[in-house]
Amino acid sequence: MRVMVTGSGGFIGSIVARAISAAGHHVVYAQRKPSRYIGGECFEFVSCDFTKDLESDAWIPRLLDIDAVVNCVGILRARRKNDFERIHVTATRALFDACVAAGVARIIQISALGDPEDSSFIASKHAGDRYLTTLDTDWVVLRPSVVYTPHGSYGGTSLLRAMAALPLALAVPGDGTQQIQPLSAEDLAEIVVATLQSDTASRKLLEVVGPEVLSLREYLLAFRRWLQLPDPLVLRVPLALVGAVSWVGEWMGSGSVGLTMYRMLQRGNVGSANAFQLLAESTGCRPRRLDAVLMEVPSFVQDRWHARLYFVRPFLRLSIAFVWIVSGLIGLLHPLADAERIVTELGVPAVATPWLVYGASVVNLGLGFSLLVARFVALVGLLMCISLLAYTLVLGIGIPSLWIEPFGGLLKNIVLFPAVLALLAMGDPR
Repeated sequence: MRVMVTGSGGFIGSIVARAISAAGHHVVYAQRKPSRYIGGECFEFVSCDFTKDLESDAWIPRLLDIDAVVNCVGILRARRKNDFERIHVTATRALFDACVAAGVARIIQISALGDPEDSSFIASKHAGDRYLTTLDTDWVVLRPSVVYTPHGSYGGTSLLRAMAALPLALAVPGDGTQQIQPLSAEDLAEIVVATLQSDTASRKLLEVVGPEVLSLREYLLAFRRWLQLPDPLVLRVPLALVGAVSWVGEWMGSGSVGLTMYRMLQRGNVGSANAFQLLAESTGCRPRRLDAVLMEVPSFVQDRWHARLYFVRPFLRLSIAFVWIVSGLIGLLHPLADAERIVTELGVPAVATPWLVYGASVVNLGLGFSLLVARFVALVGLLMCISLLAYTLVLGIGIPSLWIEPFGGLLKNIVLFPAVLALLAMGDPR
């Protein structure tokens, strides 16, 4: 069977695609750019973009000789063209219409469990689901609860794992009794494979949940034990404060801390009373308990690093941006006479002092503010490293006495350089 997996470069999509391939099917990876690991006889790549492919005509050529489509595309945060309506509704409808026109035998939609009133994320995903159920084709809609894997994390699961790994204390929103019904990404992938090969799941909307309902506190403690961290002091964070932090995260427009996660957790994320049994009867699959999944895969130091650095990275990014912005402002506001000594010792004509000071200050301001823009972090970090290296070498060699000045102005660059490198090394925390 030739199966196209859209969103195959994402957290769920990549695991689903691998499971389909392992089951002996030919996988067509549909994503914006090819991943480096895609290759070999069982893999094929096709470029697609849910921000642009909004008409069925754009999809039909990609669906030739495709037997089934698994749509794993989803965004938790809306940004510019990546808005919920465009991604989850318009482009998704175009894909479904093209599947019908191209004669695709089965469409599997990976949606999300939740109440549409909680967020535009859930509302838009369910709108796409509803449209699919009106089509005269063989479809299956899967709505999973919280999806995790011991092999890694992404988005909201990275946030939860980071919460579990906080030093000394475990901070839970309110009393931590918010209910979820988690299942592993590997079990979800097994269910997708089963629905590809079974007729019992045809034209059904299934809530994909684990066998147990856990409180958020229980879930976090389970992952903390798996990370081999000591028992914590449990701190109850007032919901008003959690809501305020979520609002700030929503306003900043990046990361997993936002109103969507907050509202979903507040209401809880569990299936109906018979969801697990209906899932087993329809697919023949029975997702495993959280502790059983975690026992199969030990954690390593890399898992603890990622979990504990999740909250460090944004703090490091803001701190570095603050240093560059403040240094730029100081350069613009500080008397030029104080800079003339340094410029003169470097052998630069005094007439060039304003150009050097104000020019460097503007560059610092530009780099500092640019670092606050998520998509510029890699480029800006590289430019900061270059400027730090140049500044340190020029002043350190040209005016050696600066190394022993009070408060260690030049010495602090030795710390800043690895700090910027660490920020670059952490990359995308999702």
